[in-house]
Amino acid sequence: MAERMSGAERRTQVLTIAAEEFAAHGLHGASTEAIARDAGITQAYIFRMFGTKKALFLELVRAAFERFSDGMRDAGEGRTGLDALSAMGAQYFGLLADRTGLLLQLQGFAACGDPEVRDAVRACFARMWGTAEDGTGLEPVTVKTFLAFGMLLNAGAAMDIEQINAAWADGVRTRIQSGLFAHITTEANR
Repeated sequence: MAERMSGAERRTQVLTIAAEEFAAHGLHGASTEAIARDAGITQAYIFRMFGTKKALFLELVRAAFERFSDGMRDAGEGRTGLDALSAMGAQYFGLLADRTGLLLQLQGFAACGDPEVRDAVRACFARMWGTAEDGTGLEPVTVKTFLAFGMLLNAGAAMDIEQINAAWADGVRTRIQSGLFAHITTEANR
């Protein structure tokens, strides 16, 4: 028998359980049956709350991206240029410790074969780009390079390279200092 909870509490519980399920198995591999079982509710109740499995997945993917974008925005607030970029990068790196959030982002990218998912992930990535560009005032080529390093960090975190003792893993773990981006300008990229 399901524990009595308010609707908001139940929704939060299901989102927490579903985040783990989708992070581990993706849109198509995740099981709403498993989510319902772990929450002590019926699948029908999940569909009443979220409509569809894909809607639940998209809510979680959007929230994962928003945590990164919001964290970057907050870290860069009151700063500009490379100083803002450095603060955003440190915050981004710290947020990678949320393995579930990271994997939800990656599962979002993996499910981009679905047009609705692709549109949602594009919007999330556009927001992240805007956060970096607007929050730093730097040129698009600099923002592109910064986010490219971020994607490498995502891959490293997904592979849990902190557990790997090898030269290539050390290379991926190398902290990037904001000075690296000083020479990456539109002019230098011609």
